[in-house]
Amino acid sequence: MPNNRHILVTSALYYANGSLHLGHILETIQSDIWVRLQRMQGHECIHVCGSDAHGTPIMLQAEKRGITPEQLVSEINQEHKTDFAAFLIDFNNFHTTHSTENKTLTELIYSRLQANGDIVAKKITQAFDPVKNMFLPDRYVKGECPKCGAKDQYGDSCEVCGATYAPTDLKNPISVVSGVAPIERESEHYFFKLENYTDLLKKWTTQEHLQPQITNKLNEWFEAGLRQWDISRDGPYFGFPIPNTENKYFYVWLDAPIGYMASFKNWCDKNKTDLFETFWGKDSTCELYHFIGKDIVYFHALFWPAMLAASQFRTPTALYAHGFLTVNGQKMSKSRGTFITARNYLDHLAPEYLRYYLAAKLNDGIDDLDLNLDDFTTRVNADLIGKYVNIASRCAGFISKNFEGKLADKLFDEALYLRFVSENTQIRDNFESRQYHRAIRDIMALADLANQFVDQNKPWELIKNPENHEKVQLVCTQAINLFRLLTIYLKPVLPQIASNVEKFLNIAPMQWQDIHKPLLNHTINPYQPLLQRIDPKQVEAILEKGKTLMTDTPTPAENISKPTPSDIAPIITYNEFAKVDLRIAKIVNAEHVEGADKLLKLTLNIGEENRQVFAGIKSAYQPEDLIGKMTVMVANLAPRQMRFGLSEGMVLAAGPGGKDLWILEPHAGAQAGMKVK
Repeated sequence: MPNNRHILVTSALYYANGSLHLGHILETIQSDIWVRLQRMQGHECIHVCGSDAHGTPIMLQAEKRGITPEQLVSEINQEHKTDFAAFLIDFNNFHTTHSTENKTLTELIYSRLQANGDIVAKKITQAFDPVKNMFLPDRYVKGECPKCGAKDQYGDSCEVCGATYAPTDLKNPISVVSGVAPIERESEHYFFKLENYTDLLKKWTTQEHLQPQITNKLNEWFEAGLRQWDISRDGPYFGFPIPNTENKYFYVWLDAPIGYMASFKNWCDKNKTDLFETFWGKDSTCELYHFIGKDIVYFHALFWPAMLAASQFRTPTALYAHGFLTVNGQKMSKSRGTFITARNYLDHLAPEYLRYYLAAKLNDGIDDLDLNLDDFTTRVNADLIGKYVNIASRCAGFISKNFEGKLADKLFDEALYLRFVSENTQIRDNFESRQYHRAIRDIMALADLANQFVDQNKPWELIKNPENHEKVQLVCTQAINLFRLLTIYLKPVLPQIASNVEKFLNIAPMQWQDIHKPLLNHTINPYQPLLQRIDPKQVEAILEKGKTLMTDTPTPAENISKPTPSDIAPIITYNEFAKVDLRIAKIVNAEHVEGADKLLKLTLNIGEENRQVFAGIKSAYQPEDLIGKMTVMVANLAPRQMRFGLSEGMVLAAGPGGKDLWILEPHAGAQAGMKVK
């Protein structure tokens, strides 16, 4: 593996007219794992993305909501940023194609194409809506298929017989926008002469820049002959005006990939660095990778490299395409609730459950990947809780209780440790080649070995005999070191859990090379739960919420309203309320949470056990003022994995917010663990 690599990674830009769903998250999880692996090895790896902000759909969506397209794009851009961050996707920059940088670069590339003689103008006939006074994109015309007669088909292809055609070929067409029959109208458009770059593209597409399946598919286009590409649209249209024209705009697919360059340029400007030419210049020796869905390969593997080469920029090192995400073996369905938005998932489950499950199934191909929800629950519970976390939870307590948290100064079985280390090259190479499923398989095989080691040595039995105490320390030190190695290997997949493990082990952020030196003669912190089993009811709740979101209410992008008093909460019955287990709790510790604006981390004693709870009361309390106080908590609330750790309950508080917020404090005689009635 070469050292000092300089890498730029992009994920496809997400269309700014609606919420993210798990299909979008699949791609960014794939790219994020790959990026984190590179960074752990010390390589410079910059990850950029952004909103695909132009086109007719965004213009019409904004009009429907009574806002400007710019407002819609800004709103959705922020929503996408928030959801990606919650899934622990670590973008260096998340920008938008509706930006000064993108406009400048788009006009620059277009001017260079013009200078080359690669742009030609010609008149075409299009479907025109006489009510809305606009030309209609293919997908905004519906009618009967001209080949098989199937009704209600879009203007570009038939979902029944598979035929492709022009919107003007449809029988009995109607405008999706106004419902009236479109008329035909002539207009001058601008075309990129893609055929000028046939030889360049034939060479580029066979030089291992693409997956073999993609190369084979593109050969069909070469055999048919490359056609000129329409890069203009008539107004009204939300996009960049084409210089020196009237009412003509760049087609969204022209400026969308240039958005990768624009996002990187925006990052360079914000960081006051001149790396743009280093990464994008014609003679760049840096690496450039695009992670994309297989449905947009045509634009990325033909138009994009041709545009770049023609305008004196470098071409991508590789395109990494992936398949679609299915749920329970079928295309995502709104009626079944399996069209799962990112936010719906996050409201019920921790992000790293999905990150792990998708990693366990992802490979370097373009076949579709299935999220089988029963298998998802079983696999996460078996692998992450039953195998991985189990190692630390079984052994850490012995170190804390019997050896003041200090690990032994040597390993119990150095050969076993070295066996774990010896697997690192294969695991790393499988991540590098996007064979994530193989890497996960090998990591879990090592987790099995670690658990077998613990089972064979039984520290819970050894501790009963004082003569075996030294052996207990050695055995548990060994197990915790094996757990640490597994965490290093899993860190690209489970970054927040790895961060919590680093706090538990009292160490700096782990890098890949740290595998070679075991953690010995070192004091660790008391173990805190890292993960909770998935309850099948949580998955059921996602499906039920999905049905509600997609069938009974508008999408989140269409449903921005302030709550009225009647919206505050649904009415519940007395029996439902009786299920809430309210307990008196003593706050035995309170501390600030690094990186959190509103949270305090509380350790609550409810009698026989302590609970860790993250409470949004930072605006009203200093941690030191809370220690020793009694309060009330919901003790039977399902634990929730947060970005900062596992929250095992909820503290009750009241007030309008800010400094005027008070936790509930019981009377002086209350004792921890008492039930509130």
